[in-house]
Amino acid sequence: ASLVARGALTLCALPLALAASDLPGLRATPGGIVIVKLGRASEPPAVYYDDHRVLVRERAGTWEAVVGVPLTATVGRQQIEWRAVKARARRYTFNIAKHSYAVQNLTVPPRQVDLTADDLARVERERTHLSDVLDTWSVRNVPTLALIAPVAGERSASFGSRRFFNNQPRNPHSGMDIASPMGTAVRAPLAGRVIDVGEYFFNGNNVIIDHGEGLLTMYCHLSKVSVAPGDEVASGATLGEVGATGRATGPHLHFGVMLNRAWVDPALFLTPP
Repeated sequence: ASLVARGALTLCALPLALAASDLPGLRATPGGIVIVKLGRASEPPAVYYDDHRVLVRERAGTWEAVVGVPLTATVGRQQIEWRAVKARARRYTFNIAKHSYAVQNLTVPPRQVDLTADDLARVERERTHLSDVLDTWSVRNVPTLALIAPVAGERSASFGSRRFFNNQPRNPHSGMDIASPMGTAVRAPLAGRVIDVGEYFFNGNNVIIDHGEGLLTMYCHLSKVSVAPGDEVASGATLGEVGATGRATGPHLHFGVMLNRAWVDPALFLTPP
């Protein structure tokens, strides 16, 4: 007999689920965010999507899951699971729709596309390290999901775009590029703890912050870093300065937002410029 009790999904408009000041946008697509109503419970539910813990919030005694949908998700039916120690697991299903992302053609130095054996080995080491860092899930109070812009500047719509470097296809873009002059201060969009600082082949000088419950943010291509791993930073604290380190065509900030181990569109978290 099945030990799973199936539940129904409710996709909520912002005023019903989260206040507009908490979460600027929802989009039930790959790279988007959905809200799943879970019901009542005396303790925060342990909810998982693709075996990754999901952020949950309580409103008027009812729990809701804030689910980040990865860019690799298959269009159609998806499900999350509420796991309990002394009760049957409950599954909630939802559907995601197709979303069209742009195509970007970029020209960079050949060495950043046709990697040497040493560079390939370095990239693999960095990928393994970053994967471990991005698995972070901590119990912290997340007061809001509305983020202040980490830097002023023109925001590209490049998240999710299919990228071709020197006419060679690469993975979809996992963040938002914000154009800003070299040396512009980059600020934390929400309080959190710095969990990684490093200099990487593709990301250049890079900072990652854990804001709690699987909400992470990443800042790439910095010219200067002003924080260290373990630092607790307040909202608005300086993290470093805009640069063009790593694989970059010019000074800008690559800003990434992750929920339950899925890169999601940062534009959903930021108020319009």
